[in-house]
Amino acid sequence: MSKRKTISKRTTKETDIHIEIDPDAGGNISIATGLPFMDHLLHAMAFHGGFGFIVKAKGDIDVDPHHLVEDTGIVLGEALKSIVSNHGVITRFSHAIIPMDDALSEVVIDVCGRPTLAYTADFPQDRVGDFDVSLLREFLAGLSARAGMSLHAHIRYGENSHHMAESLFKALGKAIKAAYAKPVENNGEMSTKGTI
Repeated sequence: MSKRKTISKRTTKETDIHIEIDPDAGGNISIATGLPFMDHLLHAMAFHGGFGFIVKAKGDIDVDPHHLVEDTGIVLGEALKSIVSNHGVITRFSHAIIPMDDALSEVVIDVCGRPTLAYTADFPQDRVGDFDVSLLREFLAGLSARAGMSLHAHIRYGENSHHMAESLFKALGKAIKAAYAKPVENNGEMSTKGTI
């Protein structure tokens, strides 16, 4: 466990979510959301990002998985924001392009304090198993808003929605790891303004 390990929690009438992220130590990954495909995506994100990640999430998925997926993004964003507020300067910018068979995805991050989501995805199948892939936008929106990041997430192309979503989350993991890494050269600032 590294000194920068962060825990974030959120409990509402709709969801109860606990997330631990260790940006400096990979290997310890445990995901339980009650949504098998979401678990698969989050596991791939952490594994290929090389960071420790524990997610324990419950929600009213019998009504609609929307609340759980969105709130998981929100809590992850809050955990990432805590890394900056509690431990200081990070690399800030990152970029990753990852293929998976027929699919290619790109993620670019700027941890700038100005939440922005630019997202493009044209899924040929609306669902992977029982999972509605349109919910991935809600996860990314919650993540970017609470982390205070400019997040550009683009599935460039693909023929299989599973491959497309998985390539996106692998790229997201790589980009998160790089953006929240300790800078090689640390002058104590992340912006020419002196603050983000």
